[in-house]
Amino acid sequence: MFPGPPADPATPTAGSVPSAAPPAAEAARTPGGATGAASARRAWTAPLLLGCAGVLALCIALFGPGLMARGTGELRIPGAGLTTVLRTVLFAALALHLGELLAPQLIRPVRGRPRTAVRSWAVFASLAGAAAAAGQIVRLAAVSDLGITETYGTREGGLLLLIANGLAVAALCAASRRPALALAPLAAVIGAEALRAHPEAYSPEFGAALTVVHLTAASLWTGGLLYVLRTLWLWRGSPAAARALLGRYARLAIWLYAALAATGTASALRRLPLDVVPTSAYGRTLLLKLALMAVVSVLAVAARRRMLRDTDPSAACRLARREQVVLGLVVVVSAVLTVVPDPHWISLRP
Repeated sequence: MFPGPPADPATPTAGSVPSAAPPAAEAARTPGGATGAASARRAWTAPLLLGCAGVLALCIALFGPGLMARGTGELRIPGAGLTTVLRTVLFAALALHLGELLAPQLIRPVRGRPRTAVRSWAVFASLAGAAAAAGQIVRLAAVSDLGITETYGTREGGLLLLIANGLAVAALCAASRRPALALAPLAAVIGAEALRAHPEAYSPEFGAALTVVHLTAASLWTGGLLYVLRTLWLWRGSPAAARALLGRYARLAIWLYAALAATGTASALRRLPLDVVPTSAYGRTLLLKLALMAVVSVLAVAARRRMLRDTDPSAACRLARREQVVLGLVVVVSAVLTVVPDPHWISLRP
C-alpha cells in the first residue's frame, strides 16, 4: 500500500517546513517510476533465466545419456557426456548459420522496415562447429586407441573429418562477399552427419534421407527464429514492420514443423521398436524430446494467435522468445539421441 498523497508544496501545513521528496521515492510514486522498476526487473530477469536454461542444457548434455540408460541393461558409451556436448555445439552451429542464410530472405520484402541489421554470427558459429567435429575425432581416436591418421581411415572418423572441413569452408564463405556460397559446404555437412548417424545394417540410406530433411528443417526453424528475434529487438520502435516479419516467419514455420513431424515420426517408427520405448535409453530420450516439442507447439500456436489478435507484437515476441529457449533444450536432447545406443538389440533379445 502507498501512503496518502503528499501535501501540496504550494500550501504548506502549519508547523511544518516544505521539503522536496527524494527523487527515487518520487519516481516510485509515479507511473513512470513503476514502469522503470518493471524494466529494471526484466533487465536482470532475462539474463538470469537464460543462464539457468544454459546450466540445465549443460547438465542434460553431460548427464543425460547416463541417466537415460540407467537400468536398461544397455552397454555404457565411453565419454557419452562429452560427445553430447560436442554434438550440441555442432547442431547449434548448423542452426545459426542456416538461420542467417534463411532469415534475410524473409526480411527483405518487409515494407517500411528499419535499415538496421543484426551482426552476423555465422563465422564464429561455423568455426565452433568445426572445432566440435575435430573434438569428436580426437575423442574417437582416444576411445578406439588409434592415431589421428588411422582414425581418419574409419567410417565415422572420415565423416567427421568431412564435417569439420565443410564447416571451416562455410566459415570462409560467410566471411567473404558472397556468404550464400556457404550453402554448398553446409549441405555436405548435413549429408555427412546423416550418414554418420545411420551406420546400422537395416536400410541406412532411407534413415539418412530422413535425417537430411529432419536436420535441415530443425536447423532452419531454430536458427531462423533466433535471427528473427534478434532483428525484432532492433525493430522494437517499428511495430508494424516487426509484426509483418513475425508473420512471414510464422507462415514458413508451419511447413518446417510439418516436415519435422513427418520425418521424426517415420524415423522413430523405423528405429525404435514399440516394445522397448520405456526400457531403452533411446525410447526414454525420445519421450523427453516429444514432451519438449509439445511445449514448443503450444508456445508457437499462442504466439501466432497473439500476433493475429494484437497490433502490438510485443506479447507474441515474448512467447517466441520462450519458444526459442525450449527449442535450445530440444537441440540438446536431440544430441543425446545421437549418442545413446541403437535400441534394436534389446527388442531382439530372447
